[in-house]
Amino acid sequence: MASSRRIVSGFVLSVTLLLVLSNSAYALPAFARKYGLRCSACHEAWPMLNYFGQKFKDNGYQLMNDRDAPIWQNPSYWPITLRMTPFWHRESTDKIAVDSPSGVPNAASIRGLTTSGFDYSGLDILTGGTLEKNISFLLVPSSDNLGAFHMESVNVRLDNLFHSPWVNVKLGKFELDNIVSEKRVVTLSSYGGSFQSYHFIPVGDNNIFGQIGDNQIGLEWMGHSLNDRTRLSVAIISSTDGTPNLPYGRNAYSAFFAGSQAFDVGKLGTDRVGFYAMVGEAPTTFLTSGGVPIPGTGVGNKGFSREGFVGLFYFGKLDFQVVTQHGSDSKWFGAGFGNPIDDPTAPNNIPGTTLLAGTRSPTWNGAFVETHWVQNPQLIFIQRSEWVRMSQQAIPGTPSNLGNIDNYVFGYRYMPFMTSRAGLAWHNEYSWIRQHGSAPDGSDLTSSSLMLGFDFDF
Repeated sequence: MASSRRIVSGFVLSVTLLLVLSNSAYALPAFARKYGLRCSACHEAWPMLNYFGQKFKDNGYQLMNDRDAPIWQNPSYWPITLRMTPFWHRESTDKIAVDSPSGVPNAASIRGLTTSGFDYSGLDILTGGTLEKNISFLLVPSSDNLGAFHMESVNVRLDNLFHSPWVNVKLGKFELDNIVSEKRVVTLSSYGGSFQSYHFIPVGDNNIFGQIGDNQIGLEWMGHSLNDRTRLSVAIISSTDGTPNLPYGRNAYSAFFAGSQAFDVGKLGTDRVGFYAMVGEAPTTFLTSGGVPIPGTGVGNKGFSREGFVGLFYFGKLDFQVVTQHGSDSKWFGAGFGNPIDDPTAPNNIPGTTLLAGTRSPTWNGAFVETHWVQNPQLIFIQRSEWVRMSQQAIPGTPSNLGNIDNYVFGYRYMPFMTSRAGLAWHNEYSWIRQHGSAPDGSDLTSSSLMLGFDFDF
């Protein structure tokens, strides 16, 4: 019975953490207060940016006028936004392993589990803007719903160097420069609050370092045309998945490349198409003490890559975000090597280790289409369909569809008001996910999440 309680507690904790961690999104009414604008000036639907909002962000949170420098701001202006989400939710999964009733030793059974109740998210404290004209910053301390804080973002950006919009340099922890942003996602539920393709790791793989949905630590160059139609960026980041203090490798780096081009489609709006690529390496070999891997000693770097195409297409009130991605990991990651620091059960690639004959590099493909019907700036309907498919498993004999994902999300956000002082959204959402072969008995695992709550910031 104690084991069953641990399983149930673990399930409830995992879905709660998913809700907590999925709520970090950047939308600052502080910017609207600074410039005297309504939130709808920058947001198609809070927190999702429109074309003007993307241009404002690309200019370093500046309108490129005399009010950009903080010396011209009203002394009472304080660029701080607080965001939380109280909500009711229902979480369900169709298969978990639980102990059989007492008296039947070492036996287990498979059953479903559904929980529901009232809850609240973690807290985001967002501040950003300019330290001086053409020197911008973003700082986002975030906590889980128990008050444990971490730094979601902390960076300084030098804007328009040499009086050119093509030379902007950012240093710190930041979101990778991808047009379809997970940090501005308009869905919040357990299985809808993140993009599966941005975080996918094959079953048995131990590479945590290729998650492009996570903020990363490094240096970024970003350039754009004066009208922001053309955008290019290159980032060099530490292969730590955004974790400070270099807990993994000594000299492991990754690079992220992105570019996009926007074009007018008449009265329908401004469409944009682009690409991104992440190419990197991370350690698989660690020194040990008493058999335990020592943090920061990683060597034996192995490679990985993620490549994708993105598109934003507008048809009046209807618009689509389209993303396709191809992923590949070294066969060493596919065999489970890579991160014994966070996962003590992972094997350590000590000298002399050999792989199972026939081990290959795991590869997969993902895609999603997110549809928005923006009735007006205060009401948006959302639907997302996402699929991830393995094209090559690492270990010979592994079922070809093991780890495949189907994910569907439906919801709407109603914002009764949008002012320069605060924002409030009545958020209702349902998400459903199927993970092939991931149930305790080897069958498909199906889970769902229903969420109703108030998403607010001020």
